Amino acid sequence: MIAWLPDDDDHAPFPDTRLALGPDSQAPGLLAAGGSLRPARLRAAYERGVFPWYSEGQPVLWWSTQPRMVLPVAEFRFSRSLRKTISHGLHTHGFEIRVDTECARVIAACAGTPRAGQNGTWIVAPMVHAYTRWHAEGTVHSFETWMGSELVGGLYGVNLGRMFFGESMFSHRSDASKIALAALVCFCRQHRIEWIDCQQETAHLASMGARPVSREMFERHLSQVVGDDAPSRWFYDVSLWAQLGLHPPA
Repeated sequence: MIAWLPDDDDHAPFPDTRLALGPDSQAPGLLAAGGSLRPARLRAAYERGVFPWYSEGQPVLWWSTQPRMVLPVAEFRFSRSLRKTISHGLHTHGFEIRVDTECARVIAACAGTPRAGQNGTWIVAPMVHAYTRWHAEGTVHSFETWMGSELVGGLYGVNLGRMFFGESMFSHRSDASKIALAALVCFCRQHRIEWIDCQQETAHLASMGARPVSREMFERHLSQVVGDDAPSRWFYDVSLWAQLGLHPPA
């Protein structure tokens, strides 16, 4: 039996993550159910490496996966074609990276983009509302790829201290979400954010340098970084592309 969290007490503790269902269960990583998606509950979850993921008609389900997929920003890899796309765009002003200008739109666009192998979205309406509210409080951030006046791709995630928890991404143009991810990597390198949490293993993320780590290693890393000062200014300057060896024209 998994634990049931009260709806009216956002400070009721999560169970020990070692009690999450194991790999032989039908829901490996499932830790608890119930509770709210208010900021206090979400913060308590993320500080422990726990995240919500559920579908319409279900209670809020809380997960602690084993292993955990993370992208060490120092190990980020991107293809020659993506490097060429970004470099060309920098020299032709073909795209612009913006941060937090349309976070609600980014979350809504991600909600309309099913994960690979799934029918429909896991970002249900209460999740959209909760993370949009958390953005208004300064904890959720979006990295956006714009072409002129058109938002063509992006991603959003949670920042606590020197940790970024990636949530989802979308793309309406080829490579638009990858460009946003590359920009996030540059920002993280600049601000000493060493890992981006990717939650679950995918071949796509592995191809870009993400790798699985044990739950214990992930939680140990969180304990060292989530209490640090978060970046004070969320803005993308083109000079940050130098973190990946890319330079706009002078």
